[in-house]
Amino acid sequence: MDRKESIVIVGGGASGMAAAVEAARYGAPVLILEKEKRIGKKLLATGNGRCNLTNMDPDQRYYHGQNKNRIESVLKQVPIEEILAFFKDLGITHKVEEAGKVYPYSDQASSVLDVLMYEMDRLNVRIETETKVMSIQQKKSGFLITTNHRNRIEAKKIILATGGKAGSPFGADDSGYGLAKNVGHTIIKPFPAIVQIKLQEKWLKALNGVKWQGEAAFIADGEVKRKEKGEILFTEYGISGPPILQLGRLAGEEGINKKVAIALFPDWTKEAIQAEIYTRLRNCPVKPMDLALTGLLHKKMIPVLLKSAGVEKIARPSSEMTEMQINHLIQLLCNWEMNVSGTLSWQHAQVTAGGIDTNELCSSSMESSMAPGLYLVGEIMDADGDCGGYNLHWAWCTGLIAGKHAAASLSMEKRQF
Repeated sequence: MDRKESIVIVGGGASGMAAAVEAARYGAPVLILEKEKRIGKKLLATGNGRCNLTNMDPDQRYYHGQNKNRIESVLKQVPIEEILAFFKDLGITHKVEEAGKVYPYSDQASSVLDVLMYEMDRLNVRIETETKVMSIQQKKSGFLITTNHRNRIEAKKIILATGGKAGSPFGADDSGYGLAKNVGHTIIKPFPAIVQIKLQEKWLKALNGVKWQGEAAFIADGEVKRKEKGEILFTEYGISGPPILQLGRLAGEEGINKKVAIALFPDWTKEAIQAEIYTRLRNCPVKPMDLALTGLLHKKMIPVLLKSAGVEKIARPSSEMTEMQINHLIQLLCNWEMNVSGTLSWQHAQVTAGGIDTNELCSSSMESSMAPGLYLVGEIMDADGDCGGYNLHWAWCTGLIAGKHAAASLSMEKRQF
């Protein structure tokens, strides 16, 4: 045996660092094993480098997973005030922006990492980088860890904070699932969330780069699952933008007949759209159809929409457009349906959906029910949130709970002997 440790945290991301700080504050010796050259790489990229710390309304309705009751149980243990106080104590003054998003006043994710690093150093948390855990074996009095350096570490408690598969540029992979599976855990198949949607449409290249304020609805098997408003970006592969990222999870779920329907004028009634189109096409019948729509629609959209409405020669006079074609165009402006083929890869996803089944942990402590002494935190679990700070909130909550309980459990065991 190379050495013995009290609490080993596998992974130095947001949840791992929160767990380290909390466990050390309760007096436990803590070691973080991180496979990358530095810890907190993904944290630096959150919120476009500003770090969307949390959200003022971290309600369970913004989270997803097969067991939402278990997710709610975890969230209720750490109120938003406690998260804000945790960071205020570290030195982070926060500000609240639209939709309750919370950012550091500095607008720098590096500020958050800096204060966490300082606190871990102050509390004597040890960090070993470029150290990947290859296996975890459960023993009578703890666990045996084997690393890529062929070191063997005997740990009393382990906090598994390896994250999910999203964000491969920051070192994310699926190694944590294998470690959890080897000690008995069930893995719900992971898939990308907060990710761009791929479409099966012939006109994609024609609209590449077009931005439009609209409303997107995700439809599966004829049923509208969710709607989101905001700036939609058309690309060579499909669609992106904030509302699309929110819908991305649905595109990754299993199922058939998936579509996205975009309302180009979500604040207009169908009657208002109809009046606008008839006015443009009938008031100046000699005007070419494409020019009749200029000023209402993006120029790149006009030929795509007209051809989708059945018009072959878009430069012909407006008077030649039939009632059937006009009605079809109006329908497209109200509800433009597009066929979904999937999502972009893990490299582009911000969050992982799926993961370790949350039924297999104690929500009050984050301790595994399959391997007592093992704690599960962050994105590795089957729990993912919407855009807006919800995923980092989950990381802080689970990390603080696990760190506290791992340290308390360790202290209790010492007192018993």
